[in-house]
Amino acid sequence: MDTPLSTIAVVGLGTMGTGIAEVLARAGHEVIGIDISEAAARQAVAALEAATARAVRRDRITEEERSDTLARFRTFGDLRAAAEAELVIEVVPESYEIKQQVFRELDAIVSPTAILATGTNALSVTRLAAESLRPERVLGLHFFNPAPAMKLVEVVSSVLTAPPAVEAVTALARSLGKEPVAVGDRPGFVADGLLFGYLNQAAAMYEANYASREDIDAAMKLGCGLPMGPLALLDLIGIDTARTVLEAMYCASQDRLHAPAPVLRQLSEAGLTGRKSGRGFYTYAESGSQTVVPDALTPQDSASAVAGRTVRSVGVAGSGTMASGIAEVFAKAGYDVVLAARSQEKADAAKGRIAKSLERSVTKGRLTTEARDEALARITAAGSPDAFADVDLAVEAVAEDLAVKQQLFGTLDKVCKPGAVLATTTSSLPVVAIARATSRPQDVIGMHFFNPAPAMKLVEVVRTVLTADDVHATVREVCVKVRKHPVDCGDRAGFIVNALLFPYLNNAIKMVEEHYASLDDIDAAMKLGGGYPMGPFELLDVVGLDVSLAIEKVLHGEFRDPGLAPAPLLEHLVAAGCLGRKTGRGFREYARR
Repeated sequence: MDTPLSTIAVVGLGTMGTGIAEVLARAGHEVIGIDISEAAARQAVAALEAATARAVRRDRITEEERSDTLARFRTFGDLRAAAEAELVIEVVPESYEIKQQVFRELDAIVSPTAILATGTNALSVTRLAAESLRPERVLGLHFFNPAPAMKLVEVVSSVLTAPPAVEAVTALARSLGKEPVAVGDRPGFVADGLLFGYLNQAAAMYEANYASREDIDAAMKLGCGLPMGPLALLDLIGIDTARTVLEAMYCASQDRLHAPAPVLRQLSEAGLTGRKSGRGFYTYAESGSQTVVPDALTPQDSASAVAGRTVRSVGVAGSGTMASGIAEVFAKAGYDVVLAARSQEKADAAKGRIAKSLERSVTKGRLTTEARDEALARITAAGSPDAFADVDLAVEAVAEDLAVKQQLFGTLDKVCKPGAVLATTTSSLPVVAIARATSRPQDVIGMHFFNPAPAMKLVEVVRTVLTADDVHATVREVCVKVRKHPVDCGDRAGFIVNALLFPYLNNAIKMVEEHYASLDDIDAAMKLGGGYPMGPFELLDVVGLDVSLAIEKVLHGEFRDPGLAPAPLLEHLVAAGCLGRKTGRGFREYARR
């Protein structure tokens, strides 16, 4: 099946089809653009003209190359124009009826050796292939939007697809400068299969009024390094499109995590489909605009109606990386800090670690020697929390064990002065259970920093049903003073970030368990197709598989959803002592230092 693929037809000239046509034409292929809408065809030509003009202005191509590219792109309103194509890529609306009609008509038009590719990201390639007279030549070729910029292309085989057809389009994708990933036929494939479950959970979190849209989006950008928050991304993708993908995924998996959140149906049926309609989770300047404008849900900039308590000194309990990082943050912001550990030796070692961190900042030009010395001088190392008698804010950063934290808070209750705010940095335990270990639960709040604390900008501020308003106001004010971004959330497992992140990581492990895709392909798909700074398995090995398993068990125990049950492969690796980078082996092996 030696197919040169020099002439390629693209059926459907919407945003994706136009982008694919541009990539192909600029790579030297003859491109036949087909759309029943004359307006869409004209818009596609105009888009290619504008894109190539920008490329000339930026000295990426010459004017002659631009003219040649434009000459290679021809548009038509009838499928019969695809007769000379060696490959046809359809990107018509996500509907079996529409796509099957296109394939039936193409069967009677194209050469028997032509390859037919669907650009679907939600529908069954096998079902589409079964309707064709030549199912062995039907496959999926899933580009990501915007096609000219995104490197990932998922090459989807059904059980009917002939290997030479897969080889031909894989070679084509590489020649276009893309990174092809081979996947099997299941709704969402790899990237969208993982991405849309996460987006759905974010929509459900918003619908439950657990956190605001702004806080959910800020948490995932600042806590995970994502280029966009999930609700803003749903608006970009199109809420109706997301609902279609999730419906297809749920039909195949029956996993409740894929059952579209009711708010997606409500917004879709109201015509509030995101940027393209001018309103979705956010409101935009106009249809198609990316500019968010204030609406009734936009937070007001006015100061809090409740005044916070005065905080001049801070106590940090713990001697690990998180405790020393938090102490450094407060000291650099001008607070007097008492760093207390279980022994004076441990406290001194933690202060020494802070000194090294500050010195690195000086070496990198981020801090002056004077600022380093002043920050270090503000930190007092103590061998017991008894030194917290005069602090205004006590922050606990000890082991993630409820009994250990409760014991410490019982001690803080006795030691700290009346009116002191008591904060826990727990990432998964119920804050109210920690608060009830004191006689003043109204003074207790969650203050979840992210590691490394000096670098990460996010703090999840976790109120319990007992937390006083002025305690909440105090912690938000303190976060701003130490140059962190506070997001509000309620006292439930995982808060915002971990509740959205770890089901996504767990689903990635399940893909490997099912032999659907390799570690490398899944990591590549999420970095190239989703803009993630790390693939899920890279991240799991960095976080620690034991830590990840513990968080997933807490999430499963809280929400009781079968889809949140930890993947057996994760449990097996932890049982074997393969915990990630810290042990030299997790999902991958690492060179020991």
